[in-house]
Amino acid sequence: MGNRFPARDRFADGAQFIDGRLRPGTSGRTHAVVDPATGRDLFTYELAGPADVDAAVAAALAAYPGWAGATPGERSDALHRFAAVLAERATEFAEAESLQCGKPIKLSTEFDVPGTVDNAAFFAGAARHLEGASAGEYSGDHTSYVRREPIGVVGSIAPWNYPLQMAAWKILPAVAAGNTIVLKPSELTPFTSLMFAQAAQEAGIPDGVINIVNGAGADAGERLVGHPDVVMTSFTGSTAVGKRVAEIATATVKRLHLELGGKAPFLVFDDADLEAAVQGAVAGSLINTGQDCTAATRAYVQRPLYDAFVSAVAALMETVRLGDPFAPSTDMGPLISHAHRDRVAGIVDRARGYARVVTGGSAPDGADLADGAYYRPTLVVDAAQDSEIVQSEIFGPVLVVLPFDSDDEGIRLANDTPYGLAASVWSRDVYRTGRATREIKAGCVWVNDHIPIISEMPHGGYKASGYGKDMSAYSFDEYTQVKHVMYDNTAVARKDWHRTIFGDRL
Repeated sequence: MGNRFPARDRFADGAQFIDGRLRPGTSGRTHAVVDPATGRDLFTYELAGPADVDAAVAAALAAYPGWAGATPGERSDALHRFAAVLAERATEFAEAESLQCGKPIKLSTEFDVPGTVDNAAFFAGAARHLEGASAGEYSGDHTSYVRREPIGVVGSIAPWNYPLQMAAWKILPAVAAGNTIVLKPSELTPFTSLMFAQAAQEAGIPDGVINIVNGAGADAGERLVGHPDVVMTSFTGSTAVGKRVAEIATATVKRLHLELGGKAPFLVFDDADLEAAVQGAVAGSLINTGQDCTAATRAYVQRPLYDAFVSAVAALMETVRLGDPFAPSTDMGPLISHAHRDRVAGIVDRARGYARVVTGGSAPDGADLADGAYYRPTLVVDAAQDSEIVQSEIFGPVLVVLPFDSDDEGIRLANDTPYGLAASVWSRDVYRTGRATREIKAGCVWVNDHIPIISEMPHGGYKASGYGKDMSAYSFDEYTQVKHVMYDNTAVARKDWHRTIFGDRL
């Protein structure tokens, strides 16, 4: 499988992309990218250290005046060319993404890559439409208007579960608004972020506008967040690490955008379409092997449908095909690593002491998958609301189902975790769904579906799931400075308000 993407040839000059060229890291340490489907090493590279971060920030700082000074139309044209390059290389991006992540090729081909191309096309258009309040004489004697200006050098950190899409979500709104950026992807999955930056360069985006440093969080990540020339940080990852990022950013009074953990409720009322809810629960809990912060993790099912729902979900989960990520028939690939699989398995194994595993709960049988980080689709019932498996983010192919009686109880349980990133509501009653979408505390609430995202709509959380938005025009609020400009219209030297200073001398 290691020959499916020639990483050794592609990144022979190093896995850091700084000021338009690849170079090795200088931390003195190396990292092996491992194929999670086989456990084999794919590529070993030199990790970035603080000196590499400094060089990347310096390149971004040098490129900033030219890129910020480009017209919106010029930035838009470059991003349109970028989207075209991404589309031309769709197959190559999909193969690299599946290889480093272990995700099924049909997911990379039909979800990750098209979503990224669409995101680039969206921000190419959005670059021309930075909105502000209409100019007007709000005080009577002055004309006011609002400018949206880029903020400077952005330092962002992205996770390993959707490396390509996360690179797009961090980079595209930042550069569309006129900023330059240094992105630190996860060191586990460096390939597609580097390819993304190279494609941008080919599209004509100037050197230094987009820089990639692949290094460990304690070295490269903390240096990037704390760098004095970085004015804004966008971080996607766990809530625990997000707290550390916030601590570092606060010391230099940086603007901060956090997209953190999730524990999405899947609320099924007793008038729901049972078949649709079952299909949605299995797909929503198993996408990307459950390694999705918006994945359906807690299904609350009103008691009249509960038994039928559990039975049907278990039966459908048992039909899901685990296998080689590059086989078209594979439905679910491995987890990102054996260490992460062991963590997921540990949570499920501890739950056996207080709950019941209906199906799954183990690695699959068979020698063909034995070397990969595979784990079977898992359904758990009879857990208490305050238990670990209900409250903690598992980030694996595990769904826990609990019953509820009244609508009040269902909504209360849906809100009863520290997280608030996403949720879904299943009912044929528009008043029921309307109430639930109003009262559930989450940044995205789907009705009779779970997971779809679109470039035009914002993505971000409530509570411990963070704050700020990725995607959509709302993301420009993170990457622009709003400036009020006010012109005097009177041409009068002595203003009426000067009385507060000069009193009767006017």
